[in-house]
Amino acid sequence: MTPMTGKDFERPLPPDPYSLLPVPATFTLKSTDVTDGEPLAVDFSVDGADVSPHLAWSGAPAATRSFVVSCFDPDAPTPSGYWHWTAVDVPADVTSLERGAGAVGGASLPAGAFHVPSDGGRLGFEGAGPPPGDHPHRYVFAVHALDVPSLGLSEANSPVHVAFNVYFHVLARATLTATYRR
Repeated sequence: MTPMTGKDFERPLPPDPYSLLPVPATFTLKSTDVTDGEPLAVDFSVDGADVSPHLAWSGAPAATRSFVVSCFDPDAPTPSGYWHWTAVDVPADVTSLERGAGAVGGASLPAGAFHVPSDGGRLGFEGAGPPPGDHPHRYVFAVHALDVPSLGLSEANSPVHVAFNVYFHVLARATLTATYRR
C-alpha cells in the first residue's frame, strides 16, 4: 500500500453539515479565540496546545432548557466527517465556555454537563488535525439550544447519537466556522 499524497486527497468539498437540516431559529456565537471564516490558531490543533477555544453565546430563545456544544470537521476524508468535540447537557443559564473547557474528563465543564467521545475516542476536545497536505478543513463550532434540560444520554453515547437526539429538541442553533491546514 502506498502512502497518500496531496493529489490523492483531491475530492469535492462536502456541504456545510447544517445546511442539509431544517433551519431552526438562530442566535449569536462569538469567541475571543476563533474568528468566523479565518484559520484556527495552532493552540486549537493537535500540533499545538490541543485545547478547546473560548466560546460565548447570546440571544438563545427564552424557552431554552439546555445546550449542546460541538465541533465538527465535514472535510475529513471519511464518508461521515469527524466529530472533534461534543459537550452535552450544558445548563441553560450558561452562556460561555472558557478556553480549555473541553479538557479530557470534563472537570472544566459546568456542573451537570459531560463529554461524549470524539471520533478519535477522546472524552473531551480533540484539536484540529487534518492530514498533512490536504486542503484546509472547516471546523464548525455549534451551540444548540434545546427544549429539554437533559437529552438522557451518557458518556457511552457517540456524537452521532447526540446529534440525532438534538434534532428532536432543537429550538435554535448558532455556529462559528474556522479552518485549519497542515
